[in-house]
Amino acid sequence: MENNQRDSLVMPGERVDDLQNGYYVIQNPQKFCFGMDAVLLSGFAKIKNDEHVLDMGTGTGIIPVLLKAKTPGGHFTGLEIQEECAELAQRSVAYNGLEQDIDIVCGDIKEAAEIFGAASFHAVTSNPPYMIGQHGLQNPYMAKAIARHEILCTLEDVVSQTAKVLKDRGRFYMVHRPFRLVEIFQVLTRYKLEPKRMQLVYPFKDREPNMVLIEALKGGNSRITVEKPLIVYEKPGVYTEEILKIYGPGV
Repeated sequence: MENNQRDSLVMPGERVDDLQNGYYVIQNPQKFCFGMDAVLLSGFAKIKNDEHVLDMGTGTGIIPVLLKAKTPGGHFTGLEIQEECAELAQRSVAYNGLEQDIDIVCGDIKEAAEIFGAASFHAVTSNPPYMIGQHGLQNPYMAKAIARHEILCTLEDVVSQTAKVLKDRGRFYMVHRPFRLVEIFQVLTRYKLEPKRMQLVYPFKDREPNMVLIEALKGGNSRITVEKPLIVYEKPGVYTEEILKIYGPGV
């Protein structure tokens, strides 16, 4: 794509962030930008050759773009209910010339099985809203509030639809908050998604974990591996080697 064609995809108030992997993402800093949780999830997910992957609640489309860069997956789909976010993600896909590799669909997570059909994907990823109702301050800008609070979908909505769209023995990868771990495991097992791998993320080695990465297997047996803790910062402003490996050259 010519530079002037690319430039026409970027709207006023938006910026283009270089992901340092040959790809870019269009973002509006006044509305919603991807965070570290999305990057860590893309590094945690194990996508195999030619697999079809669905990202539920894709937002800016960052996870499909990162997975395209980092994995040998065959095709990636992002599902996003907010039209404005979905349209922005579609422009990021076009900016990178990835229309053959990534689809962005505007639709409701609660209707994923109706949209895509049962057993359509080998893997599903999700960076769902973490907060329940009034837990935490709701952002006055609606797009950010929807991304962070269970306003339009709940954890159970995400998990129940994942169970439907996954093929047998398909994998679900999710990033969430540790304070909801008991509920997360209960909901996963209720829908026959067996937790198989978990990694806690700590901002500093002497702090409590503030994120958890989980892999669940559809129809799997009851056995989970707890991976080595992931520490984000050696000291304020300085990433650990583990984080730099996840970010580079991917982001």
